Amino acid sequence: MAFRLKIVPENTAIDFQKHNKIAALFSAVLLLGSLGIFLLQGLNLGIDFKGGILLEARTSQAEADIGGLRNDLGALGLGEVSIQGFGAPQDVLIRVQRQEGDETAQIAALTKITQTLGADYDVRRTEFVGPTVGAELKEKGILAVFCALLAIMVYIWFRFEWQFSVAAILALSHDILTTIGLFAVTSFEFNLATVAAILTIAGYSINDTVVVFDRVRENLRRYKSQEQREILNISLNETLSRTVMTSVTTALALLAIILFGGAVLRDFAIALLWGVAIGTYSSIFVAVGFLSRFDLKAAAEEAEEHGLTSKE
Repeated sequence: MAFRLKIVPENTAIDFQKHNKIAALFSAVLLLGSLGIFLLQGLNLGIDFKGGILLEARTSQAEADIGGLRNDLGALGLGEVSIQGFGAPQDVLIRVQRQEGDETAQIAALTKITQTLGADYDVRRTEFVGPTVGAELKEKGILAVFCALLAIMVYIWFRFEWQFSVAAILALSHDILTTIGLFAVTSFEFNLATVAAILTIAGYSINDTVVVFDRVRENLRRYKSQEQREILNISLNETLSRTVMTSVTTALALLAIILFGGAVLRDFAIALLWGVAIGTYSSIFVAVGFLSRFDLKAAAEEAEEHGLTSKE
């Protein structure tokens, strides 16, 4: 006899709509907190956006002397220098602000750093991003997120109706803003990988939301005598097992990356893990919560009166 793992019991009947007000209050606090911290503290922009020099080095000693490196590199007069542990105890990540002048000045600064590190350190990676490129990358990153949201809104509009599109885009905005708030709170480096994480979160969240919306639309036609509140609850309960199983399996993969993937992938994986959690929450409470504000049954009945069928 085959054993089947069931995280969510069959025939669940949770009254999700009863918790809409609590969920709305929680989301409001989360959004206001995220925006407040972002405006007050800002983001820890990476070299992709700020410009500057980045080095990854490994020492031949048992452990890198980060304190000694700070003193030695700080004495070079290169401006702001950031040094942090990176993966193994022997690895360090060094960030130096962009130097005044052209490429020659940056190369000279890089030479000073490598000479100061000496033979005990093997420089494994160097990067340099100028301010013009950084500003362009920042602009393109914002544009990428905006275009993704716009494309998703248009897709949902054509796939369902405009009420579903509005609810979906509000839920996605909720997920993206709270993810930015996470980076503001934790001071994780915000770089191009983070933009990729945000776009991935948007894709994951809308995939889950589409599954729920599809069941809502189907049940609106199936249970015409039921109240809209009950139809939304039935739809959420019917898709709950799929939602939870997808989130859990994705979270397990991300936890493996966080634990064993090294420092390069850790912040990216943490952002995605947060996105999985907040995306699951928003699909159930935010997207459907906004959807409940519309009279979906009246819209469906009006479409039938005019001889229209739901979009497939």
